[in-house]
Order: sequence, then C-alpha cells, then structure tokens
Amino acid sequence: MLGIIGAMAEEVANLKAEMEQIKVSTIAGMDFYEGCLRGKEVVVVRSGIGKVNAAICSQILVDKYGVNGIINTGIAGSLRNHINIGDIVLSKDTVQHDMDATGFGYEVGQIPQMEESVFKGDLNMIQTAEDCCKREIPEVGVHVGRVVSGDQFISDKEKKNWLLNTFQGFCTEMEGAAIAQTAYLNEIPFLIIRAISDKADDSAHMDYAEFEAKAIEHSVKLVTALIEELT
Repeated sequence: MLGIIGAMAEEVANLKAEMEQIKVSTIAGMDFYEGCLRGKEVVVVRSGIGKVNAAICSQILVDKYGVNGIINTGIAGSLRNHINIGDIVLSKDTVQHDMDATGFGYEVGQIPQMEESVFKGDLNMIQTAEDCCKREIPEVGVHVGRVVSGDQFISDKEKKNWLLNTFQGFCTEMEGAAIAQTAYLNEIPFLIIRAISDKADDSAHMDYAEFEAKAIEHSVKLVTALIEELT
C-alpha cells in the first residue's frame, strides 16, 4: 500500500475524486482516505502546511496503515532560471534549509547526531514518474534534482539565491524533507513531486495565486498515472 500526501485540500480533493471503496479515518486532526486508485491500494491524506504536520502525517501512514512507500505531491518555488512555472521537479534528494546548528560546528542543513541529512528519493519511483510526466503532460518540463524544505514561504530574491548557492536546490517548499526524513528512518522509499507555482522571488505572491490551480492539476495528473505504473 502506498501513502499519498498532499499539503493542501485542493490536491487531496482531486485525488480523492479518482478513488473507489473509500474508508475515512481521522487521526491527529487529519482525514485519511483509504481505498483504491487506478486499481492500487492507497491512503490519501492532507498533511497541512509545514514540516511538523508533514512528519506527523508520514509516521501515521507507517504506524497505522503500514505503507511501503510514500509519494508527496504539491507545489513549490523554482530556484533555477531554466525551471519554469508549470514545470515538474522530482526529488533526487531533499534537505532542510532551516536546520542550522552551525553554532555547534555543523554545516547548515546538517542534522545533529544523524548519519544522514540529505535524503535520497527512490530511483525506481523517479524514473517511472519521469516517464509518466513526459507521456501525460508533455507540454511541461520535468527536472530531477534537490528539493529544499523549510517552514518559510520564499519570496525574497536574496534568500532564493542563498538557497541555490548553499544547497544547489532546484525548488523550495515546506514539507518534502520532513516526509523524506520520516521515510528514511522507517526504511521505506519516497518521492517528492513538485509542480512549480512561482519563482520564489519578489514576484512570488502574484505568481502563486495565478498558477496554483494549474500546478495542482499537473501534480494530480502525474501522480494518478504514476500509481498505475508502480507495482
């Protein structure tokens, strides 16, 4: 069984509409929709915004539902000029950009007392998602690279440049690395899928509102095709 996490109600509503034989359970204030999507057993849930919500949600999927993999759909801000609004980014790996224990001698982004701080996406999920993206939404670009996460909406060009230069990120958002860390600790594969809704700079507030709906549409189309392909 796969767990599918969306950060926003709109994402989950579109996925839920595709499901059959739905059973709903509410845990920690989150509604978990268990059922079939394209013939596969899945649990679809809205985590809410931010790393804490995302981590709690991921652990519930493991403990309550025994999922053997997690897919996280959503939207993000681009950190690179060639990654345009509407494009898809698949997580080669993830890192938390607001983890800062440099006062104790750690590098920024490094999690104290953990062997890993950069969490790698599942290669099979990445390749399958890339193939599905090119087939299902060929009008958009698909990029495999680093997703950087933090409890901040990035709308400042200086901060955007810092994220790019410090972490070599492809896009920035608020949940992916927390889901990745939870998956890593539970030894299950994961994939973060992000549709680009803005450029994470001074125009971000305007772009986000205009392109959010299209970004969600692309994410949902991709994840439904991906579920069908994964065994």
